[in-house]
Amino acid sequence: MGSIGPGLLALVGVAGPDTKGVADSLAAKLANLRIFSDSTGKMNRSVIDAGGGVMVVSQFTLIADLSRGRRPYFGEAAPPEHARMIIDHMVESLESQGLTVATGEFGAHMQISIDADGPVTILLDSNT
Repeated sequence: MGSIGPGLLALVGVAGPDTKGVADSLAAKLANLRIFSDSTGKMNRSVIDAGGGVMVVSQFTLIADLSRGRRPYFGEAAPPEHARMIIDHMVESLESQGLTVATGEFGAHMQISIDADGPVTILLDSNT
């Protein structure tokens, strides 16, 4: 079971066309987002600056299409083999930036506990 101290929880959904390049780009963005408070209380530090870790959890349900009906459609989610490769690459990319990274168990039913500190939840996708 993975765990981190202060840092980021990244619920990561992989779509079919996602590539290692997309994973690298998102990992760089995630590692360098200035969302941790500095000494004046301003969001001005990254998880790297704050000395935090990153918990990466594969979450295919984030790819759900809810545009029609009441049942989510998961057809845009990547097949498990592809998604695992992209998630593993993202973890490697984060680690290469000096971050401590923990993961959930790919494809497993997990219970995740988070002690959120602050009002910040950010949706980051390959289009941002």
